[in-house]
Amino acid sequence: MKQNNFVIIAAFFATVVICFPFPIEAAGKKPFSPDASSSTDADASPAAAAAPGGKVRATPFKGIIAAVDDKAKTFTIAGKETSHSLKITDKTIITRGGQPATMKDVVSNEEVRGSYYKMPDGSMEAKIVKLGPLTEAEKAEKEARRVKREEKRASISPTASATPSVSPRT
Repeated sequence: MKQNNFVIIAAFFATVVICFPFPIEAAGKKPFSPDASSSTDADASPAAAAAPGGKVRATPFKGIIAAVDDKAKTFTIAGKETSHSLKITDKTIITRGGQPATMKDVVSNEEVRGSYYKMPDGSMEAKIVKLGPLTEAEKAEKEARRVKREEKRASISPTASATPSVSPRT
């Protein structure tokens, strides 16, 4: 009887040891260090520098430009609670009414929208900056997306409500 209990306990511990994941670092693979990635390649995209191995999406923004600093190539968007300062780089795409624009076209008290990358140091680097109000093409595209989204919701909801939600009893 004692031997039978010993075998059962030994089998239990063997199963636990085999199934338990041990954190083993692969040979030759270096752990991520933020300082190493920021100094490796100046041409790397901001998304790659922000999060290695994972996809980083640009965060959308919209508002009114509160201040512009031509020397630092930054502009500030005043929000309800806080303001956000975005940096314009050589890779930033600036447009006004669908046409290419420059940093000189960025002025205070103007509508702005676009997207930015959040950098590891906490700064925000603009990816796309669209100056001025929405163009007619952008309004039409936005309306088309809204209609498509509503059609998709309408097609999903009748099928979902037609199926019974009560599970069968045994």
